[in-house]
Amino acid sequence: MRPDLLADAGALAARIADGALLALAPDYAGAPMAVVRELIRRGARDLRLLGVPQLGLPADVLIGAGCVAAIETAAIGLGELGIAPCFERARRAERVGVVDSTCPAIHAGLQAAEKGLPFLPLRGVLGSDLVAARPDWKVIDNPFPPHDPILLVSALRPDIALFHAPLADREGNVWIGVRRELMLIAHAARATLVSVERIVEGSLLADPLHAPGTIPALYVTACAQVRGGAAPTALWGEAADLGALETYARAAESERGFAAWLEGWLAA
Repeated sequence: MRPDLLADAGALAARIADGALLALAPDYAGAPMAVVRELIRRGARDLRLLGVPQLGLPADVLIGAGCVAAIETAAIGLGELGIAPCFERARRAERVGVVDSTCPAIHAGLQAAEKGLPFLPLRGVLGSDLVAARPDWKVIDNPFPPHDPILLVSALRPDIALFHAPLADREGNVWIGVRRELMLIAHAARATLVSVERIVEGSLLADPLHAPGTIPALYVTACAQVRGGAAPTALWGEAADLGALETYARAAESERGFAAWLEGWLAA
């Protein structure tokens, strides 16, 4: 079956139920800002965000708008602009739950789901305080020589993988280039929703230059053409709008400033 080709970002947002576990890639790998705006407009609630492996602007905006119940991530921030201010306020006020993780553990959990496994073994996190903070992870004796300890990381199966990409075709194949984390979450998630800059005729899988970086339509649930759907973040060779990001970072330093910024952004 081909993915649904939807009309706009609002139609994609309508596919995301309140309470869903939503996998988001870093800001440099296709931030779905247009869909985030529609989620806020519709009043989404109790979303759980999974950073693959970290969260940025989309998460901070959703948290500030009151759409998020909890996050699991290796980090959250605005890159060179510093902390994610809405998240920091929500964390201190205990308005959002935080599940600490790390990059290799998140990738291992997604790879387990991708392969249909309940867990995947991992070594690098052993010895850290993080292990004691994660009761869903288990340390066992390696059943093979040298029988040393090994960590079992539970599978991570998002309800929705959500991202913005440069290109799709009318068959629903989506080109992601070198951003292989997007391929991983598309494989692991129950559903994958993608906004794209443009939709082309023909098959991207038939093009030897595009095929290696293309998610087959089999793993895409729905797609919509949304020009500028990642703005103001960067997208595949297109620089971020640093001025817009700086404006956000300054405004979001306070509840009142964020509310004013959000009002203007939603009205745009």
